[in-house]
Amino acid sequence: MIQEIENYKKDGFIGFIPVSKLRENTKILPENGGVYIVVRNSDNAPEFLDKGTGGFFKKKNPNVSIEELEANYVRDSKIVYIGKATSLKKRIAQLLRFGAGSAVGHWGGRYLWQLSDSDNLLIAWKPTPSIDPGDEETRMLEEFESLHGQLPFANLRK
Repeated sequence: MIQEIENYKKDGFIGFIPVSKLRENTKILPENGGVYIVVRNSDNAPEFLDKGTGGFFKKKNPNVSIEELEANYVRDSKIVYIGKATSLKKRIAQLLRFGAGSAVGHWGGRYLWQLSDSDNLLIAWKPTPSIDPGDEETRMLEEFESLHGQLPFANLRK
């Protein structure tokens, strides 16, 4: 799985900054469009929370059952979410605000916030100036699914 992260770095991903640190300074994120990944860089089995830190967007409860979380967790990958953005700075900031309990429109990825170690998740990004971020995200999700037989843990659809 160490090789998995190295492959993303070779593919141009930068950052790999913990959620807790990135919340303190989202100014370092680029305005460009691109793709981003969320990495759980722990070898320990995940611990899931009954009630996570995600916000209640449009009054909808972001939490799901522990059984659903366990069924979606991909044990042979450190990648827990793949996303796209027209502005990496704005979209990743939304993700972080949602995870801190704000009622923000970042419903995708909500399973992340039921991980007990969500503050330690790493976020990395890759600007895609010559590629549509949506096309790149689709390619990455298809590649992940072909390798692991399912989407990343917190990706609920392509």
